[in-house]
Amino acid sequence: MIINVIKRSFLFTVLLFTSVFSFAQGDAKVSARMDAKQITVGDQARYFIEVQHNPSSGKLNWPAFTDTFDHLEIVEKGKIDTIQQGGTVTYRQRLLITGFDSGVFKIPAFQFAIVPNTGNPYVIQTDSFQLLVQTVAVDTTKEFKPIKNIIFVQWSWRDYIWYIAGGLLLLIIVIAVTIYLVKNRKPAPPAPKAPEVPLQDRYLKKLSELEAMQLWQKNQVKAYYVELTDVVRNYIEERFNTPAMELTTDELLFKVQHHRELQPYYEQLSVILHTADLAKFAKGQPLPQEHFDAMEKAKQFIDTSRPKITITETTTEQK
Repeated sequence: MIINVIKRSFLFTVLLFTSVFSFAQGDAKVSARMDAKQITVGDQARYFIEVQHNPSSGKLNWPAFTDTFDHLEIVEKGKIDTIQQGGTVTYRQRLLITGFDSGVFKIPAFQFAIVPNTGNPYVIQTDSFQLLVQTVAVDTTKEFKPIKNIIFVQWSWRDYIWYIAGGLLLLIIVIAVTIYLVKNRKPAPPAPKAPEVPLQDRYLKKLSELEAMQLWQKNQVKAYYVELTDVVRNYIEERFNTPAMELTTDELLFKVQHHRELQPYYEQLSVILHTADLAKFAKGQPLPQEHFDAMEKAKQFIDTSRPKITITETTTEQK
């Protein structure tokens, strides 16, 4: 008994001194904390991450968190919130962690890669944490109660007589209304032909519908960029009569660079496609601002690439 008490005291001491940790290098700083040192099996602990970084000095790469580690599971990944103060941006994210095995388990250190505009890339990371998962206490001094048998309830059709009557009445009403409508139905006038929607307006509507789905806000970043690039590539094929769906990013940008009408949009398309490749294939997690930028550049590309209409005026001189 004394040995168990000493072990528990040691575990609580370790958890107490690992509750909050921060690490900084250069102009970037990361900190992490937990709202609980111990939980019961199946309960959840909140893990908070905060990173301070100056976007003008370089790029911050957010790590892709695994769903499980050391008998612990991440049941929810909150969205990344941003707060800007002067030139520094603070990024915050909350993770919900649970465990279904009892014991002391380790939450690993998470690394954030910083790619500065000048100088070598470097990494900042959180500290690792320990979480105590306990089982539910059972009072073994009390006797176990027996399992009760299944109780069968007697019933007859009379218990449902009102439901049956109501169903028959509803069926009669439906049949009567149907017969009346069929007999008194008038031929519908031909629907007027809808005006043709311009190509750019159709694709801008698709982008607005994609934006309303809020995929990246729901942590469906890959699906967001798949839909976004499909809209852009389909528009290129239909507007500029240039194959785009089956080409890689480099192949498509090569065609854009040598296409007279597409050349002015090379930078916009390069940002959209490379950001999408980072999210779809490199398993990276672009920042919220990059999601907004990709959508805005796609809208600008489609809206500003409308074909120009030239009106030729003819002047007749009469002598």
